[in-house]
Order: sequence, then C-alpha cells, then structure tokens
Amino acid sequence: MTASDMPYASAFPPVEEARWRELATAALKGAPFERLVAKTYDGTAVQPLYAPAAAAPQPGRAHSGPWAILARVDAADPKTANELALTDLENGAGGLQLAFAGSAGAYGFGLPATEAAIEAALAGVFLHARAPPEIDAPGHSRAAATALAAHVAKQKVDPKATLISFGLDPLGGLARGAATQPFGEIAAHMADAVKALSGAGFAGPFCVADARIVHAAGGTEAQELAYAISAALAYLRALEDGGLSLDAAAAAISFRIAVDADEFLGVAKLRALRRLWARVEEACGLAPSPALVHAETAWRMMTRRDPYVNMLRATVAVFSAAIGGADRISVLPFTQAVGLPDEFARRVARNTQLVLLEESNLDKVADPTAGAGGFEVLTAELCDKAWALVQQTEKAGGLAAQIASGALKADVEKAAAERAKNVARRKDALTGASEFPNIAEKPVTVLAPAPTTQAVAGALAAHRLSEPYEALRDKSDALAAKGKRPSVFLANIGPIAAFTARATFAKNFFEAGGVEAPGNDGFASADAAAEAYAQSGAPIACICSSDAVYAEQAEAVARALKAKGAKLVILAGRPGDKEAAYAAAGVGDYIFAGADVLGCLNRAWTAIA
Repeated sequence: MTASDMPYASAFPPVEEARWRELATAALKGAPFERLVAKTYDGTAVQPLYAPAAAAPQPGRAHSGPWAILARVDAADPKTANELALTDLENGAGGLQLAFAGSAGAYGFGLPATEAAIEAALAGVFLHARAPPEIDAPGHSRAAATALAAHVAKQKVDPKATLISFGLDPLGGLARGAATQPFGEIAAHMADAVKALSGAGFAGPFCVADARIVHAAGGTEAQELAYAISAALAYLRALEDGGLSLDAAAAAISFRIAVDADEFLGVAKLRALRRLWARVEEACGLAPSPALVHAETAWRMMTRRDPYVNMLRATVAVFSAAIGGADRISVLPFTQAVGLPDEFARRVARNTQLVLLEESNLDKVADPTAGAGGFEVLTAELCDKAWALVQQTEKAGGLAAQIASGALKADVEKAAAERAKNVARRKDALTGASEFPNIAEKPVTVLAPAPTTQAVAGALAAHRLSEPYEALRDKSDALAAKGKRPSVFLANIGPIAAFTARATFAKNFFEAGGVEAPGNDGFASADAAAEAYAQSGAPIACICSSDAVYAEQAEAVARALKAKGAKLVILAGRPGDKEAAYAAAGVGDYIFAGADVLGCLNRAWTAIA
C-alpha cells in the first residue's frame, strides 16, 4: 500500500516511536516507563509497543483449509456419549475427541476403555467420512487404542480412511502418576503397539506429546514446549529402537497443547512449537513434515463461579489456536468445571469455533501474525528458552529421568507457586472468581456434578487457578444453606463521595471470598457507625473512606467498632505511617490493590468462625 492509496493519511504527521514514548512518559505522570512492560512467567519482557519485523520462516498446518472442530466424547455412559456426539456431528463438529476415564483430558469423567463402550459411543458415527477420532486416554495404557482398532475392523472400514490419532503417551502417564513401570519397558510396549497398528493399516499418528499436563499443573509456556519436544524426542528414539525407520517414527508423533486467554503467548507458543519440531527434524536429517497439533482450551483458566465468563476465555483461546496454526481444536464447554456439560454448553463450545471459522475466516491466511513485531519477538524468545530447557533435559538423561527424579515436578511447581501468588494478589485477575463476583449467582445446569479428584503423590497434578476462591465460596454457600452466609459490616464514613470508591472495592474484595458486604449510605460519626454495626450482626467490620477522613476519624471508628464486639476491624487502604496508631486503635488488617487477597480473606474467615 502506498501513500497514493491513502490520500487522507497525509493530513496526519508521521508516527515515530520517539514521539510515542514522549507521550507515554507524559501520561505516566512521573511513574517509570517500566510500568508499561509486562513480564511472562519465563522472564520475557513484553514491551508495550513493537516495530514491524521481518517475517521468519514459519512451519504451518499439514493441510490448507480449516482446522478440525473436535467435539468431546466424555460421558461415562456410552449411550449418553453417543447421543451428544451425534448432535455435535450433525451441527458442525468435524471430529471427536474420545476422552477415556483417567486421561489428562477427562477432568473427572470419561468413557470406559472397552470395545463395548466404544461401539456404543460411536454407533451411527461414520469413521471413514468426516469424524476423525482423537484418542485421549491414560497415556500408559493401550486399551483404548486396541479397542478402537478392533471396532474399526468390525465395521469393515479402511483403517487409512479413519484418520485416527491414537494418543499413546507413556511419559504422560508417568508424569501424572498413572504408570509405575520404568519408561524403557513401557516404551518397548509402545513401539510394539505402533508396529501392530501400522501393520493393520492405520496411518496414525500413534503417539502424542501432551503438554497439557504441564500447563494444567501451572507450568510456564517454555516449560510446556520443552516438555512436548523432550517427550517427542524420547518417542522418536523409542520407536527407532523398536524397529521403525526414523521417517516413520517422526510421522507417528503428534502434539497436544493447552491454550488459555493470553492471546499473545497462545499464538507465540503454537508457532514456537512448530519451529522447534522443525529444528528437531533438521537435526535428525529428516525432510520437514508438519506434525499434527491438537490445541485444547485450557483447564487451568476455567472457573466454576460465573462460568459464563468461560465463554469469553474460550473465544480468545480458540482465536489464538486458530491463527497460531493448530490442526485440530477442542473447546471445553463453559460448564466443564461444574460438571458434565449438557447439550447447551456443548453447542456454545461448538459454535465458538464455527463463528470464528465461518464468519471470521481465520483459516484463510496461513500465518496471520507473520511480520507482527510482538508475535515474532515472543515466538523467537519462546523458542530460545524452550530449546535451552530441552538441552538441559537431554543432559540430565532425558525426560523420563527428569520425571523419575522429581526435577520436572519441582520446576513446574516453582512456576505454579509464583502464579498462585499472583492469583492471590489479583495481579492475575479471574473475572467472576477473584474479581467482580456475583455472590447470589444461580447455578448452571449440568448432566452430572463434577467429582472430587485426588492428586497422586509425587505426580504433576492438574488444578484450576480459581480453586482457592471457590473453596471459600463453597464454605459460604454451605452456611447460607443452613441459614445465613457470613457478612462484613462496611463502616462507610463521611459523605458518599468520600467512601464510595473504597466501599465498592471492599464489596468486591470480600464477596470474592463468599463474605457478603451489604452497602449503606454512610455514617457521620464513629458512634453512629458502631451502633449500626451492633445491629447488623456481622462478626467483622471494614472501615471505608478517603485518606482525609481517615486522618480525622479512622482511629475513633476502629475503637468504637471494637467496643461493640467486632472480632476483626479492617481498614480499606494502606496504613502508611499511621500503622502503629491504627493497630493501637484496633485495626487488625488492611485491604488495598496489590494486597494478598486470599491471605486477608482467610484471616477474615478465621475471625468469622
């Protein structure tokens, strides 16, 4: 495009980075420019502005055209699973993700891994037509793969036409604590299974490097990529040792990856995965051949509270997966964390992809982010960091050795702890859970409630970021079912203009933990506030007003509230140099932006109890 194509552009001065920085610095009003620079959990600096970049060579999908829309088949009852699957296929799904009980993607549900269950679940499904199945099974087990192969034989379908991804993942089984045999022994069985399936006419892929395991446990993007590539390398060696050619071994491997609501990192992660695998192929002397990549919206980001927000999270995740180059995409229905999703939730999940595919045409451009400075830089940085981790893993004896020694778990848990700290402080905000809670929300409909799952000792355990807040909300709901949920009295002091901002903040703060915070019109004096507190029946109180009002009345209000029996008096705002005076008056805690929200909420609950 030239200037002549944009005749009105000449009316505006040219945009230069120096001028932008000047304006940005002015807008910061003395704050350091670094406030605009974000940091990923891998330590990569994300700049607020990037210049256009030269487009680096980027491996893409194996086939041009749209990605495959996968619908989950995860009901324990095969008949129910079949009814839901047929509805999905009749209304736009292009494949099925068969989630078997105990798999990384079952999330407490899942089909039995038997031929009878598979036959019932796939009744009326034409495997050779438009529904390529993706097996999501306990990685160490061959039962699902064997049963599905037997079902195909019974249906007299050409195995090559089924496009089945068999999902053998023994390292995933070891990482999740679902397998106890040494990897060498399991790998030999895996190689035998691949040769048997290939000999039966199936094209594969047969093995999967499933990075969802690291993501769900709280790992970083570089850790996910390093895990996926290290797992693929281990399978490459195992299959070659088992008698497959290197070309056949590489073609037998696919990838699974989780994509969350961080668009930039989601796109960069998928692009980096393909570049890293191309580097492995190059190092092995193989001709470049795009691997099958299946992206799933992340379990980690799902919430049970205000689950409708999950629709928005999933939309961003699908967008990222699509323009990042995923071959197959599956969306966790917005009620997945609540229980087994019903047809409505599955329809929303399906339509999330259909709208982006059919109305936004996201499949029409091979690499939409090529040349975009931010995406190119993040992709390159992820490649560098992940490759360094892969090299470390190889020096330590490979991924199996890292799993066995506990090194992988320790590294992931370190990242997860940092992430949990940011969630507790709401630096990583979770709408509906830690931010903007609806304490009186109505429950959503599911086919069956989510079961309680127990983590396996020593294994990478999947968890959702919102769980600590949900635990407090559950406690509140239990009390509400018996009579009344706990509450905090908002001691709003002074005129409305003085307390509104902090009172609103406090209501949002406490109700994220299930503590009801009814509003009021404020109080002119400490005695009036204390009298209203006594009548409220609340066990704790929170003082809310401006700094100017605090200077005159905060201490008196705190003393009056304590005199009326408040078990804990909290002040909305930072104490500054008044902390000692406030403490002497009876203030026991403080809430403010950046505070440890979960810590304060737990202390409030202790006082309430």
